[in-house]
Amino acid sequence: MKYVRFEDNSGAVQEGVIMEGEIKAGSRLYDPSDVSILPPTRPSKIVCVGLNYQDHIEETGRKTPERPALFLKTPNTVASHEETITLLPGKERIDFEAELGVVIGKRCRNISAGEAMQYVKGFTCVNDLSNRDDQRIEQNWVRGKSFDKACPFGPYVVSAKDVDEHAKITLKQNGKVMQSSSIDQMLFSVPELIAEITKYMTLEAGDLIATGTPSGVGPIKDKDVIEVYIEGVCTLRNWFRIP
Repeated sequence: MKYVRFEDNSGAVQEGVIMEGEIKAGSRLYDPSDVSILPPTRPSKIVCVGLNYQDHIEETGRKTPERPALFLKTPNTVASHEETITLLPGKERIDFEAELGVVIGKRCRNISAGEAMQYVKGFTCVNDLSNRDDQRIEQNWVRGKSFDKACPFGPYVVSAKDVDEHAKITLKQNGKVMQSSSIDQMLFSVPELIAEITKYMTLEAGDLIATGTPSGVGPIKDKDVIEVYIEGVCTLRNWFRIP
């Protein structure tokens, strides 16, 4: 099942599913080209995972964590598929990071790894934008990770059962492959992440987990087109401007 959230021509926000190239919402069918595709959920919080691919750990020179390295992005970071994002001015380096996103389907707390997938609505594509200038000099990464539009994701949420456990994850910068791996290379799996996160906080329906990025992270330049692709899920595309 492929879920989508959109705004129709009347300005009403709706949720539907993709069926044979059309959007089915209630009893109506919509042509995707006639509506505005929105971020597939409105998360109350975005829980992110750092250092979850060994090749990325090696390229950063960091130590392999003994437990998931967690941090948060705030709701103002949400941006949609095919949105043009204007980055912070005066920064030397803002990086792209392709990630598998996990959308929570129902409230959960203190969930074991064995039952975790029962609480997952599905998977999506995430680009975890990172302002390295400030991230390097602050402890809690508020400036580094939670600036406006720092988390484009979408355009769809695909049921986890429809995604191969070895699915490829790729990022292209202006058509050139910069990141290439597979989601089975994560050090901590999706069930393990949900179990760890819900020890400490309640996850609400619609919340998003960004599960970490593989190697190849790099800086975004003015007028870049960045595409995040996860096999069997979708492609997330954004244009970038630096004022």
